[in-house]
Amino acid sequence: MERLQKVIARAGIASRRKSEELIKEGRVKVNGKVVTELGLKVTSSDKIEVNGIQIEKEEPVYFLLYKPRGVISSVSDEKGRKVVTDFFSNFKERIFPVGRLDYDTSGLLLLTNDGEFANLLMHPSNEIEKVYVAKTKGIPLPENLRKLQKGIRLEDGKTAPAKVKMLSGDKKKQTAIVEISIHEGRNRQVRRMFEAIGHDVMKLKRERYGFLTLNGLKAGEARELTPHEVKQLRALAMGVSKKNS
Repeated sequence: MERLQKVIARAGIASRRKSEELIKEGRVKVNGKVVTELGLKVTSSDKIEVNGIQIEKEEPVYFLLYKPRGVISSVSDEKGRKVVTDFFSNFKERIFPVGRLDYDTSGLLLLTNDGEFANLLMHPSNEIEKVYVAKTKGIPLPENLRKLQKGIRLEDGKTAPAKVKMLSGDKKKQTAIVEISIHEGRNRQVRRMFEAIGHDVMKLKRERYGFLTLNGLKAGEARELTPHEVKQLRALAMGVSKKNS
């Protein structure tokens, strides 16, 4: 048996918190009866309706995608551009991305139909380390990389300290390859951090998310996470949350 709000969230209807609000507002029925109190536990045989529509209780699925450049981190796009769920056309589950990668950014992206799991990973207090490799225009000076390490002021506030490592520099082409690890998830954060020290990012790739890597995958390929990996991600997020509380 599982709590009603958890089942609604897992079905992809809303976040767990929003699911609780739907219950309180009397918009949820279980076996034909309106439920307004939180805490009710349901089984797989119970009929659950939200706003008069019966939910489909899908089994939770969890995927790791190597997102190519030129793909939108969404389930649809009004301009008709390719979206990340296009790589999962053979699956019946209604999955969605956990967070996002910019259109021009490639790399590791998680997708699931488990709303509670997605919210846990994306919650500001639960930010997990994400490792990117950036190709920059110009070669950043060591003192400027140290600014990124300490945290740098952006228009939406100062960033948290980052781990930064110069991997290589090409003096002839005036480009550099820099690895940067961050815990935050602001919009275009890595690109804006490098712009703040005077260097545009020519290419950007997310190579690691927590303990997960792209090993064995090519751009556009995906694999299902193992139950152990899902459990590890939950524990990692919860551990970060407790540490920050």
